Amino acid sequence: MTVNISGAVQAYDKILRQSGTAGIEPRDKPQSGDFAGMVREAAQGAVDTLHKGETQSLQAAAGTADLNDVVMAVSNAELTLQTVVTVRDKVLQAYKDILRMPI
Repeated sequence: MTVNISGAVQAYDKILRQSGTAGIEPRDKPQSGDFAGMVREAAQGAVDTLHKGETQSLQAAAGTADLNDVVMAVSNAELTLQTVVTVRDKVLQAYKDILRMPI
């Protein structure tokens, strides 16, 4: 079987012209352009989740919250806290590893 490279290139070019795109586009565009922005957004999301769990707990103590909502909010807050602690431990370990590197 012989493959005609020029025919394949022409077919690809034809499809690109029909779709109106310049080629491969990123599937998920980042919210912010830098690493610090990504970390800031993740930290803010964690804080929001913890606040929601705390609010639901206070409403449960007052007797005004649905038990299912309280359990879900507290479970999400617990998982978020465990994730934050794990990430913190990994960052500290990486920092210690960098300090031990010979120059």
